[in-house]
Amino acid sequence: MNIAVFGAGYVGLVTAVCLAAQGNKVTVVEKDRDKLEKLQEGRVTFYEPDVDSLLDAAMSSGQITFTSDSAAAIAPAELLFICVGTPALPDGSADLSQVEAVMRTILKHLSHYQIPSLQQEAEGKLVVVKSTVPVGTGDRLSRMAELHMQSIGAAVPIEVASNPEFLREGAAVHDFLFPDRIVIGVGSARGERLLRELYRSFECPVLSTDTRTAEMIKYASNSFLATKISFINMVSDLCDKVQADVTHVAKGMGYDRRIGEQFLKAGIGFGGSCFPKDLQAFAAVGRKHHVQVELLEQVIRINQERPVKLLEKLKDALWVMKGKRVTVLGLTFKPHTDDVRDCPASHVIAGLLREQAEVVAYDPVGMANFRAAYPELSARMRFADNAYEACDRSDGIVLLTEWPLFKELDWVRVLAKMETPYLLDARHYLIDEELGKLGFVCN
Repeated sequence: MNIAVFGAGYVGLVTAVCLAAQGNKVTVVEKDRDKLEKLQEGRVTFYEPDVDSLLDAAMSSGQITFTSDSAAAIAPAELLFICVGTPALPDGSADLSQVEAVMRTILKHLSHYQIPSLQQEAEGKLVVVKSTVPVGTGDRLSRMAELHMQSIGAAVPIEVASNPEFLREGAAVHDFLFPDRIVIGVGSARGERLLRELYRSFECPVLSTDTRTAEMIKYASNSFLATKISFINMVSDLCDKVQADVTHVAKGMGYDRRIGEQFLKAGIGFGGSCFPKDLQAFAAVGRKHHVQVELLEQVIRINQERPVKLLEKLKDALWVMKGKRVTVLGLTFKPHTDDVRDCPASHVIAGLLREQAEVVAYDPVGMANFRAAYPELSARMRFADNAYEACDRSDGIVLLTEWPLFKELDWVRVLAKMETPYLLDARHYLIDEELGKLGFVCN
């Protein structure tokens, strides 16, 4: 198929290169000039495994191109994917200005087409929303299209479909190419046919529903996963009080097929660009419709308290924090990504600096983004060139991201560099028993 993708961020670029790998002709529209120039040179603008190799292959085969010319992308495309950001507004609701702007661009350029020829060829364009949007967004976009076509005297409908993404940063390519399910929200047989044709080679369930239900599935899925994380963190706090092992509790729960082991890992909580934003937006939708959303609000509250509880553990172990050197291993909100948006590390480091601790941090790919995203924090801390340097003369280590290289460190060497052998594994990633035998005090 011939496809246009609006937005070259995480979702847009992963969608584009994966669709190109499936044999589709993909044109990506990106308005950020610096990002566009890098992509036209074949350079990925963020860290995500396998995206660079797929981009190289797609550019070599001519299956993908990048442009700022919306009209050139829209004209030949059968499917128009909206993959732009929907950041949170101050009240927690989703900012849909970028989504609306793309739709206006599409409608403006459709106005220049020869409408009779369009009617002969097809019933119009299928606009597919991949961005995470509140329930009812597809209907609003459809109404925009309807009013626009009426204003120019055209009878060609512009159909809007919902096709939410379920991509995990750090595993986005795998998740796109080998999904658990594909959800398509459509309003016509033609829209369903086009999307089923697009995904015909995927061996997974395809759920076809209306746009409102598809939009709800995305928010409900993310909110449930976030709830599992906050639940196990609440259990972790209780385990600390009664001297139970939360890792074994989670393992025992996870063996139950009704529960499953995923997202039952106690620790510092969730961050990134999806869960916090989507939970806030979902709760805002509930409040708007006068539905009780206390459960979601408690999930958010528990997650926001995780850095505070971690700092309490540190203060209990190190006593006076002022002047103590604390090593932070890991800045990104999860491994295998350079994304530091709303990362737990930012909250932990802010708390350490308030206590007048000296902070030294290391992350294999996230330090440049952290400096850019948190300039005030970065100016008051130090970044190390490697993990061993970060641990030099440290009074305590806090592991915040479960990068594989941290498990592979020579911990005897690390211990020899430290002033105090305290290690707080906020991800329950390392094996405390083994480190304890080496002489570490683990928590």
